[in-house]
Amino acid sequence: MTDGPGHRLAVFGAGTMGVGITALAIGRGVPVTLVDVDAERLAAARARVRHELRTARMMGALPHDGPVGDLALADAADAAADATAVIEAITEAADLKVKVQNDIAAVVAPTALRVTNTSSIPVDELAGQVPRPEFLVGVHFMNPAYLIGTLEVVRGPRTGDAAMAAVRSLLDALGRKPIVVDDGPGFVTSRVLHRMINDAARVVEEGRATVEDVDALMEQCIGHRTGPLKTADLIGIDNLVDSLRVLYERTGDEGCKPSALLLRKVAEGHHGRKTGRGFYEYGTA
Repeated sequence: MTDGPGHRLAVFGAGTMGVGITALAIGRGVPVTLVDVDAERLAAARARVRHELRTARMMGALPHDGPVGDLALADAADAAADATAVIEAITEAADLKVKVQNDIAAVVAPTALRVTNTSSIPVDELAGQVPRPEFLVGVHFMNPAYLIGTLEVVRGPRTGDAAMAAVRSLLDALGRKPIVVDDGPGFVTSRVLHRMINDAARVVEEGRATVEDVDALMEQCIGHRTGPLKTADLIGIDNLVDSLRVLYERTGDEGCKPSALLLRKVAEGHHGRKTGRGFYEYGTA
C-alpha cells in the first residue's frame, strides 16, 4: 500500500461527502485543500472533519498512529492550483457540476486528475462541457467515505489512460479498492439501489408494511446489510431524490420517479441522519 506523499488533493464542496472524503484523505496522510464558497459551511468544516476522523479511528477504519495530512480551507478555486488531483463533491446538479469543473480546469495543471463524485450523472455529459475531458473521471464515493472501502469508478468515453492510472494511484493511497464500470445514468450502484429504495418507500406509503418491517425483511431474508430505508437515511433523502430525478430524466424509467413519501420527507426537512430524522430518528452528534 502506498501512502500520502506524492498526492496533493483538493476537494470542492464541504457538505457531507466532501467532509467525509477529506477526513479519509488526511487520515491516510494525504494533504487536502477543502474549498467551498459557503462561508458558514466552511467555518464549520474543520471541526466536522476532525469529528469524522476521530469516529473513523474509533471504528478502526483509519489507522490510529499513521501520519495525518495537512488540512487547508479555502473559498476560491485558485487555492487548488497546485493540486495533483481534485475531487468535486458538490450537489447532484449537472449545471452546477459543469460550472465547478470549469473553475477547476482553469486553475490546475493541464495533466491534473479531475474527479467528479457523482451518484447518477453520466461522466460524458459533464465531459462534453469542460476542457481536457480526457482527465475527467467519475468516482462514486459513498457515505461514510472512511468506512466503505470499495468504490465505483466510472470511465467515460473520453476518459484517457493517464487519468485512469492517476485515479488508481490516488485510490491506492486512500486505501480504497476501485471497480471500474462503463458510463451511463446511475452507473451500477445507483441504477440498482436507488430504484429499490424508491420501491421500498412506495411499499410503506401504500400501507403494506412498516418501515421497520421492510428493512427487517430485506436484511434478514435477502441479506441487505442495513435495509433500504436505513440506507436512504444514510445517503440523505434529499440527495437520494436528486439522484432519482437524474435517473428518471435520463432514462424515462417510471420506477425512478421519486415517490410521494420521499418528496414529503424532503419538503419536511427530514433528510436522514444528517438532520436527525428521516425514516428513523437519531440522536444529535
